[in-house]
Amino acid sequence: MKPRIHYTKPSITDLEVRYATDAAENGWGAKCYGYISRFEQAFREHLGVDYAIATSSCTGAIHMGLAALGIGPGDEVILADTNWIATVAPIVHLGATPVFVDVLKDSWCIDPEKAEGAITSKTKAIVAVHLYGNVCDMQSLCDLGKRKNLPIIEDSAEAIGSQHRGRRAGSIGHFGTFSFHGTKTLTTGEGGMFVTNDADLYETVLTLSNHGRSRSQTKQFWPDMVGFKYKMSNIQAAIGCAQMERIDSLISRKREIMSAYRTELSDLDWISLNPEDEGTVNGAWMPSIVCTPESGITSELLAERFRAENVDARVFFHPLSSLDFFENQPQNVNSYDLPKRSFNLPSYHDIELADIQRVASIVRNLHAGA
Repeated sequence: MKPRIHYTKPSITDLEVRYATDAAENGWGAKCYGYISRFEQAFREHLGVDYAIATSSCTGAIHMGLAALGIGPGDEVILADTNWIATVAPIVHLGATPVFVDVLKDSWCIDPEKAEGAITSKTKAIVAVHLYGNVCDMQSLCDLGKRKNLPIIEDSAEAIGSQHRGRRAGSIGHFGTFSFHGTKTLTTGEGGMFVTNDADLYETVLTLSNHGRSRSQTKQFWPDMVGFKYKMSNIQAAIGCAQMERIDSLISRKREIMSAYRTELSDLDWISLNPEDEGTVNGAWMPSIVCTPESGITSELLAERFRAENVDARVFFHPLSSLDFFENQPQNVNSYDLPKRSFNLPSYHDIELADIQRVASIVRNLHAGA
């Protein structure tokens, strides 16, 4: 059996271990929020936003942001059909109705024209998910939001390092959210971040994040509203602080891996990789290939060959509207077509060039024997 190639794993050094150990030994009592505050400040400065709140997950950050906007039963929220369940779950939890629209064939992100066509009197927000590090057409979406008076929300769970016209993904919409799951470019094991430039929204989410207790409340154990418990631990934040000190190199390494795949697969005209359009920077979280219909290559065939070669790669997200519990949703053409012939490639920080070449050879030989 050939050595295993994992599709992703975190980059952890002695710095992360040292900070986490310090938090475990000393981060209690009056110091229990020390690393959390430090992590939030570092992330705020990196992203260029006014406010940041560390959370237990990106899903929790979305949940609180939508709740702070007052979204609830009877409301509709538009998002792309090609997504993981984490983006739509908070919409359902709030009693609102998700409206799935198609993605663009080249970016795999939400189609602004389809989003506009789905707007009704019940629409309260549009969620833009920067899929696999690819960047949504934020200019068109923000213009749409202004014309229709709708907040554009950025789910940037997979887009640390991605940029649109000089601004970092997550800093452009009404609010942005990030994931620090163990698979992500920057990790705290589990965790997330809520970011915004809206002071009032920040205060509401900050209150919601702490059981509904406002920071201006002087009465002990007195909540001002029913909130959530989506706080990050100090030990997780300590790991995040170490990662933030390495953030530029972490992003740079992911982009190097993407570039290596482009080089190795550049002569194959029957596949495309994550786009990087003019005016954008792709954070390259998850290098992915889409095979042309004419190639005859399917996701099932890709999975079979990768398993045979002991390579841990993964399939594209299934369209959310294909899930049994979402009824009366249209079959969006691209969202249903892309997963049939697409695959995510291994891209952990320490992957060797020889392993990238091994993965590329599987793809190359697969077409030859299709």
